Amino acid sequence: MIQHSQLGPPTFGTSRKLKKLIDKKRICFGGNKNLKIYGRLDCSSGKRMKFQNRVFFESEKDALGNGYRPCGLCMREEYKKWKQNLG
Repeated sequence: MIQHSQLGPPTFGTSRKLKKLIDKKRICFGGNKNLKIYGRLDCSSGKRMKFQNRVFFESEKDALGNGYRPCGLCMREEYKKWKQNLG
């Protein structure tokens, strides 16, 4: 898990670092550290997230291993499976 704040303040340089990590497949999912939800990088909910709450994951396994659940908006099927396993 990588916190967005670990990459530096939200500037052009931070955006370049983030893009490099995405291109290298070191970041494939984004999450909200307060809500413990992860989803695709293009999710409209994730794009509205505050900088200080944003975290990134290399894989779904990484996100689930850190106690995050799938987003109900951009990852509907994964969310349904996750929810079924609760009960």
